[in-house]
Amino acid sequence: MKTKEELLKLYNMNLDELLKISSQYIKNEVEFCSLINARNGKCSQNCKYCAQSSHYCTNIESYPLVSIEEVKKVALEAKSHKSSRFAIVTSGKTPDEGRDFQIELDMIKEINKIEGLKSCASIGILNEEQAKMLAQSGLKRFHHNINTAKSYYPEVCTTHDWDDRFNTCKLVKKYGMELCCGVILGMGESVEQRIEMAMELAEIEPDSIPINILMPIPETPFENYYDKIDEENVLRTLAVFKIANPKSVLRFCGGRMRLSEENQRKALQTCVEGIMVGNYLTTIGKAPEEDIKTVLKLGKTISK
Repeated sequence: MKTKEELLKLYNMNLDELLKISSQYIKNEVEFCSLINARNGKCSQNCKYCAQSSHYCTNIESYPLVSIEEVKKVALEAKSHKSSRFAIVTSGKTPDEGRDFQIELDMIKEINKIEGLKSCASIGILNEEQAKMLAQSGLKRFHHNINTAKSYYPEVCTTHDWDDRFNTCKLVKKYGMELCCGVILGMGESVEQRIEMAMELAEIEPDSIPINILMPIPETPFENYYDKIDEENVLRTLAVFKIANPKSVLRFCGGRMRLSEENQRKALQTCVEGIMVGNYLTTIGKAPEEDIKTVLKLGKTISK
């Protein structure tokens, strides 16, 4: 693993040279995944970026767990748009918060029945028994972000801590599931803390690293944080993340439309190997057809 000093030196070098280095670690294919926002709002946690927190009056629509039939319908749509992975995502600190865990396990089993589609889930902080049950249900990959550097986490959330998230990641790997673990950039973290994130992820060794760029939500504490990161620093962060985590797939997720089309393409050519296609949780994404067209135009293949 590279040292903090080495990664910081890379971060600050000429951008074109940095991207040339990171491009040595990517494959010529891009993996598509998609999700269903299966339970929305009324979350007990106070994450300062989140529209779903019950601590803030964001006026989003809240709804209970959707039906298994709805999950199957959206999963089949995702497959038709060349997604090879499909995630059920629910609000709440833990799977038990909505008393829906058994239904979520049944949803995973239904996704597994769809040929060519791998099941994923993002349902909160896990205990040992929940991790074991998810593995027994056949879940292929679990998603749980660290969100930011451990040293900055108290500035983002105080109702749980960074170690809660780290421990969930360890449980996922203990029970043999793949791990998807990433960050949200632009929440006021320093350059040094972005380097810390890269190193913390390298310690966790996720299979996939979703990269979100903060989309400030009105009425949240971070509603005016548009200027906390610019496009160049997003690219620098992506490149350093890839260099520090050469075996992990960096994945464009929420907020990528804050990058110009040119910089999105540049990232796909040099450090990003995955895309969350379609809409996200409470923000709008690109049409899947646009992503398909972009990837093929770059001369890359879409992985199955």
